[in-house]
Parts: sequence; C-alpha cells; structure tokens
Amino acid sequence: MIAFIKGEIADMTEGSLILDVNGIGYEVLVPGQTISMVEGIGQAVKLHTYLQVREDAVTLFGFLSKDDLQMFRMLTGVSGVGPRAGLNILSSLGADDLRFAILADDAKRIAKAPGIGAKTAKKIILELKDRLDLEEAFEKKLSSGQADRETAAAGSQVVQDAVEALTALGYGSTEALKAVRAVNPPEDMGVEEVLKEALKRMAF
Repeated sequence: MIAFIKGEIADMTEGSLILDVNGIGYEVLVPGQTISMVEGIGQAVKLHTYLQVREDAVTLFGFLSKDDLQMFRMLTGVSGVGPRAGLNILSSLGADDLRFAILADDAKRIAKAPGIGAKTAKKIILELKDRLDLEEAFEKKLSSGQADRETAAAGSQVVQDAVEALTALGYGSTEALKAVRAVNPPEDMGVEEVLKEALKRMAF
C-alpha cells in the first residue's frame, strides 16, 4: 500500500499530475480542484494516495489532504461507486461541500457530478449520512485552510447557531441545515434574522 507520494510536478493534465520522485515519473489521478490549487510544473507536492489494483491496470489516486482521501474512501465504500466516480464527485464538490450535501439530503447537488445519477446520489446519502456529524463538518470546514478564515468562521458560526436553534425546537438536523443554507445568509446577517427566514422556508 502506498500511503503518500512526494515529488516534483513534471507534467500535468486536466485530471492528473505526473510526479518526479527520484527520477521516476508517477502518474496520479487527482480531483479537478487539485489542478487549480497547485502552482504548476516544478512545484514540490505531497499527495495522500489510494492504490487501485485490477487485472488490467494499476491506478494511483491522490489528494492534497487526508480529509479528501477519507471522503474518497467513504464514497468508494458505497456499493456501485467506484474510484473514478468518487473522484468525479470530489472534483465537482470537494470534501466540505459533499459532507454538507449529504447531511442536508441534497441529492440534486451530488447528482450534478459527471456520471452520477439521482439514484446513486440518494444511495450515497442513505449509506453515509449516519456516519457524518454536523458539528464535525463545521469544524473541518473552518480548519480547511481557507484564505479568509476569520470571515468564513464568522459566517459559518451564524449558520451553525441557527441550525442548532432549529434542532432545539425539534426539527431534524438535516432539515434544519437545508433550510438555513437556503437562506444563504450574508456576513452581517444575525442569527435571529436567519432563523426567521429559515422558518418561513420550512413552513412551505
């Protein structure tokens, strides 16, 4: 098992990086978001990897964070979701957005990933929702190394407080999360305002 690979980018395509590791070039399939995050040829990177071995091919999948790799493993643990399908989902959503989509029962968003239909999206939610935690999802979102972490934390805190208030009122966590996210509150919006707007949406 190859846990990670560290080397210099020798070449890159739309969905893969070629890493030069001590003179040997390794092709690693990566999410589309990874391509946009690396600087380019010559950059040293470390990718956490998943090795797929089949009779006709050996394929290496790579991720910039252990969190992305963990979500990839969870996805491929769902029956009918192979490594390439998992990669497509993470390319479309990213680990953080995928977690929130699952917790909010947002099958439509997951189904937007290439090659993922509504049936598969619902299956992913069904099999993974109980394995995810809303509070942990927020924590990982805030620790994901965003450029403006203070602003992100402020905005997410309002969302989290609103969701917690709704669940205290007896609403389900996924239902509450979906309603609050539908409000899409700006940074200066208070918790009470978010709650009022969310409750209006839940009334219909």
